[in-house]
Amino acid sequence: MDLNAHVNADEQKLSAERLTGKVALITGGARGIGAATAKLFARNGAHVVIADVLDELGATLADSITGRYVHCDVSKESDVRAAVELALTWKGQLDIMFNNAGVSGPNGSIANIKMDQMNTLLSINLNGIIHGIKHAAQAMIQRGKGGSIICTSSSAAIMAGLAAHAYTLSKEAILGIAKSAACELGAHGIRVNCVSPHGVPTEMLLSGYRKFLGKKDLGSEEVRKIVGEEGSLLLGRGATVDDVAHAVLFLASDESGFITAHNLVVDGGYTSARTRSQMSFLYQG
Repeated sequence: MDLNAHVNADEQKLSAERLTGKVALITGGARGIGAATAKLFARNGAHVVIADVLDELGATLADSITGRYVHCDVSKESDVRAAVELALTWKGQLDIMFNNAGVSGPNGSIANIKMDQMNTLLSINLNGIIHGIKHAAQAMIQRGKGGSIICTSSSAAIMAGLAAHAYTLSKEAILGIAKSAACELGAHGIRVNCVSPHGVPTEMLLSGYRKFLGKKDLGSEEVRKIVGEEGSLLLGRGATVDDVAHAVLFLASDESGFITAHNLVVDGGYTSARTRSQMSFLYQG
């Protein structure tokens, strides 16, 4: 094959549907990052099950992408099991599990933290992830054709001071359980990875900014602009839900077939370097 033919073949591969025939389950899929990922998966040929507690939003989205919706409180193992069973009943397989559901939880001093609130957050943000890994792994192992499990962590798991204590704890723990699961499940051809967004203007982040800035009508574009100016090495470029969705698509697809136990950070470089270096004079001349 000559060089031009090789390039054309690669271009055709990249432009083709990347998840054709695969079945994906997305928790927290009714809005935000989950919804953007569901739409992108569907455009790439996947059959998508959306699992959430936001029934109206989730069902409407599922109908729009010819998918399925199931009410699912990830803190309840029985709900997650039922969501996986729906995928198996519908299409007979589960190839992709995107454990995305999460909540922000309480703020406040570590000296005043309320353990009942902490435990509620952990039941969703951490136990929900474990439920998803467990039941997806069972289905994937039984089928014997591998699979991709992806878990949503956060830049707060990498850099302290970006979120409250309980949220930070839960998101860092996700990195640990994903790597540990990858050690075992690799023997079955199952990859386990994380994606860690930063500054994405979802309802969770918007709520925080509205409270902090005292602006009840603050919109996503305003938050994205703030992040682009103060929380990104890419000056003026803030994050979008689609940025994260494309990262998840990569981890879900065969293009990342040799990647496991990895945390793909989608942060505009924020956690890797000072956003506005006081040493910028080094770059002059």
